[in-house]
Amino acid sequence: MARPLNTLRRYFAREIYAATALALVAFLGLFAFFDLISELRDVGRDGYRMVQAFAFVLLSMPGHIYELFPIAVLLGTLYALSDMAAKSEYTVMRAAGLSPRAAVASLAQVGIVFVILCALVGELVTPFAERTAQQLRLKATGSLVAQEFRSGLWVKSESRFVNVGEVRPDLTLANIRMYEFDPDYRLVSISDAKTGSYEEGAAWTLKDVVQTRFDADGTSVRRLPEITWESALTPDVLSVLVINPDKMSAWNLVLYIRHLARNNQRTERYEIALWKKIVYPFAVLVMMALALPFAYVQVRHGGVGMKVFSGIMIGVVFHGMNTLFSHLGVLQNWPPFISAALPSAIFMVAALVVLSRVEHR
Repeated sequence: MARPLNTLRRYFAREIYAATALALVAFLGLFAFFDLISELRDVGRDGYRMVQAFAFVLLSMPGHIYELFPIAVLLGTLYALSDMAAKSEYTVMRAAGLSPRAAVASLAQVGIVFVILCALVGELVTPFAERTAQQLRLKATGSLVAQEFRSGLWVKSESRFVNVGEVRPDLTLANIRMYEFDPDYRLVSISDAKTGSYEEGAAWTLKDVVQTRFDADGTSVRRLPEITWESALTPDVLSVLVINPDKMSAWNLVLYIRHLARNNQRTERYEIALWKKIVYPFAVLVMMALALPFAYVQVRHGGVGMKVFSGIMIGVVFHGMNTLFSHLGVLQNWPPFISAALPSAIFMVAALVVLSRVEHR
């Protein structure tokens, strides 16, 4: 039975890979069209040109691939299996001894390739492409990366509170004011710097600094060409201001979570995003398990088109639940792993229940 199963597995793989690729291309074309329509509103403003809009849309594609991967796999698997059922191929496979458990095992082996691809796109390609896209757009429009308050961006770093007037698209800083306190929370100094840049693997170099110090003898002011600011706040950590946490790499999320925890700030949102990075690729296997019961539904109960439409609805609900549970996790202080894994767990239980009924039918 091993050789026939290997043959079936190769056949499953060929059909599912082709159908998934087609579904992914169709989704990407649709999303690219909507992204381009959205960008056209800003073309012509502040030096933002059509070629830059096209580049932005193109660089946004890896992020869409990562988000849509489980849904594309669901539709690809559903279409391939439904097509086999419509041609009675799956009926012949069942008559030859293919049980639901054997089918699940075959699909899982086929799906491992999808899991690896999804993880690689989400961890290596999407963060770089998303950051590049946002920086391209910010540079073209002359915008700032972040200015959360009228006074700029506020950051707590060790014993310092740092106010950054501007974080530029290249992640250099401008108009920096640093308040330094001693262990008893007494103000020690205020430093004003015009610009700041990060020396790779070292620290921030703040230039054109005016430093005011407060000590027992009074107040003193001095001008310095530059000073060094050692901080866990690196450009990688600042990149959280450029891209959505869900599109950051796991390593950058870990760095930012450490930075927030070190400064006694809330980390739930980023912990949930980190766990989603770990769990999300395995949602591909959940989607394939959900698609399998459709192979047991005869054509007279609904054509392939109706099954594909059902798959789209399942994918939309899954995507919506992922977003919903992420927000609920932050609001209700749920454990980050639960917030990230619960939607996949719910859909996996549903798939197993349906498969169990199919097996005992």
